[in-house]
Amino acid sequence: MYLTNLPLGSKGRVVKLTAKGKKRRRLLDLGLIPGTVVEAIRRSPSGDPTAYIIRGTVLALRSEETNFIEVEELTQRRDILWA
Repeated sequence: MYLTNLPLGSKGRVVKLTAKGKKRRRLLDLGLIPGTVVEAIRRSPSGDPTAYIIRGTVLALRSEETNFIEVEELTQRRDILWA
């Protein structure tokens, strides 16, 4: 699943980035490396951007960016504790 599809209030772990070039570099600079836990916390009234907690920081990302971030949803308590 892509980060765009992560439901609000859910956590996911970054699996891989499919972006290339400058977009990939920017996402990596923001801390979105494989294994990073991301939580979707708020969506703007228009639906884009969405606010995420990434490494203790709240970041707003547009769907054009989050479509390049593959995540696995963390559904079990054990998954979240180990994140």
